[in-house]
Amino acid sequence: MDKLLWQPTEAQIQQSNMYRYMQFVNQRYGHAFETYPDLYQWSVDAIPDFWASIWDFMEIRASRGYDQVVDDPTKMPGARWFPGARLNFAENLLRYRDDRAAIIFKGESLPVQRLSYAELYAAVSRVASALRDSGVTVGDRIVGFMPNMPQTIIAMLAATSLGATWSSCSPDFGIKGVLDRFGQIQPKVIFTANGYFFKGKAIDSLGRITDILKQLPSIERVVVVPYTEEDPDIGAVPNAVLWEQFIDGRDAAEMDFAQLPFGHPLYIMYSSGTTGLPKCMVQSAGGILVHQMKELVLHTGLTREDTIFYFTTCGWMMWNWLTCALSTGATLVLFDGNPFHPHPGALWELAEQAGITVFGTSAGYIAALQASGVKPGETYDLGRLRAVLSTGSPLSEEGFQFVYDHIKSDLQLASISGGTDLNGCFALGNPMGPVYSGELQCRGLGMKVAAFDETGQPVVGRQGELVCTAPFPSMPIYFWNDPDMQKYHDAYFDMYPGIWRHGDYIVVTERGGVVMFGRSDATLNPGGVRIGTAEIYRQMDQIEAIADCVVVGQQWHNDTRVVLFVQMAPGQELDDDLRQAIRATIRANASPRHVPAKIIAVPDVPYTLNMKKVELAVRKVIHGEPVTNKDALRNPEALDCYADLVELQED
Repeated sequence: MDKLLWQPTEAQIQQSNMYRYMQFVNQRYGHAFETYPDLYQWSVDAIPDFWASIWDFMEIRASRGYDQVVDDPTKMPGARWFPGARLNFAENLLRYRDDRAAIIFKGESLPVQRLSYAELYAAVSRVASALRDSGVTVGDRIVGFMPNMPQTIIAMLAATSLGATWSSCSPDFGIKGVLDRFGQIQPKVIFTANGYFFKGKAIDSLGRITDILKQLPSIERVVVVPYTEEDPDIGAVPNAVLWEQFIDGRDAAEMDFAQLPFGHPLYIMYSSGTTGLPKCMVQSAGGILVHQMKELVLHTGLTREDTIFYFTTCGWMMWNWLTCALSTGATLVLFDGNPFHPHPGALWELAEQAGITVFGTSAGYIAALQASGVKPGETYDLGRLRAVLSTGSPLSEEGFQFVYDHIKSDLQLASISGGTDLNGCFALGNPMGPVYSGELQCRGLGMKVAAFDETGQPVVGRQGELVCTAPFPSMPIYFWNDPDMQKYHDAYFDMYPGIWRHGDYIVVTERGGVVMFGRSDATLNPGGVRIGTAEIYRQMDQIEAIADCVVVGQQWHNDTRVVLFVQMAPGQELDDDLRQAIRATIRANASPRHVPAKIIAVPDVPYTLNMKKVELAVRKVIHGEPVTNKDALRNPEALDCYADLVELQED
């Protein structure tokens, strides 16, 4: 953890947005901060001043200013942010209207498309006009069952410009997965493509949309984007219209953005839903705007000169996060398809072609890239690349090293972590600070994050529960269909009243960084000692015979024992020698308590659609408990191989 991998130069520090912001704070409030830790401490000690400074530094566009920043900075949940303000989220993302590239889109196997800021504004204007004439008004829900393409962003901006609330699912969701989400929120209009590409194949979406509509009676209009074919047959889809017909005859006029309270519902996001019906988390327009702009401008360092990419689908919060980068005037790069098609270097070829400066992805992708043998820095011109972002799960130390050895030695690697719940980060990058292997650079400005031990006390240098002890603007304003706020309270505040418990297991380091150890609800407890699963995964990354693995705790003789399931690399077999080598590696580099009692070979490891391992679902299966929502999984059939294993009935 103490291996220094990168240090910004003094020139890089002084040219950063973070440094410029620190000078802004110093001048406004009479401080003399010189380091990020000093700035961070002020941001969590003086929360109203901090968020007021973010509002002004980001030049938030509002038709009416706020009466106060927050009514009670000690109240959580329930603090009201920026009461009195009137603004529109889409207006803030469409502040630029020139000929600079707003979006570069690469669909799998298709030519690159470009859209300027002027063209983006015109397109949003036409779709907003069509939605208004379709009866869409403030508070309606508009949804997307869409690939990661420009029309998805256009539809979201058009909907939110009118004060409607946006929600989206990726087209690889199954019918039940879509209905479990959209069925709860009763949308009025749905946008869909006729299909999508994956590994060179065109996959139809219209058949599923037709089945979905049978159980979504609230839908009044279906807008279909031709994608896998130019003129798809939509005759079987009720109330359907093609995109061009929907906006036909409409001029790109100056937009009339609905001016709404800071806390107006912007997005409905969903929990993974692997253990029950997904929770519908409603997030506010102002809260998401100020929180994401803080992260994009200060922690990521975005300017108009940047070209930012994130490998994501429209079912993951990183799509929402990436989209907000339009507010900075940077160029967004969208990719839809398989990241290893037609070859493992596909995304890095795109990085070269588009001149990507900030490349965002998941820890799972970096591990898969490493396993593929591709060394992007040797094959592609990544001269403009200045930062790599990684999230989704903890990035291993080997993953950190791979980025610096085989992508680029002089860049900022920002491992970032937060959640769908806040549509942002608790810990992330700091352009003014060093990068240490396995460590997230810092806690986010304004995020009063700590690690709590078993007694509910903050600890440094020791593992504990990730908590946030002060409110922040992007907290969900409520859950859908939760009138007494009981689901909301149970999700975050049942363990520590008045303190947000996120469900991750972390260490806050002496230097202010954060090390992630996986979900605390998937934490192993052999002998009553809490162990994070990420510590075992870090060791497994070093063993070439193992392609993938998942580790869970099995209830056994009134205790918990560690069970490690391994997916073997091609041509490899799990024998006693390999089991011994695995145990020796874990014992030497983690601790004897981490050593699994059982190591069992399985053909596959289950993942969510957002490529997160589903330890909880595996744990349910091995204990004979039902997994109620397999539609949330990318490969639900993988769970079958964990049921009724003889090895788990033996000492």
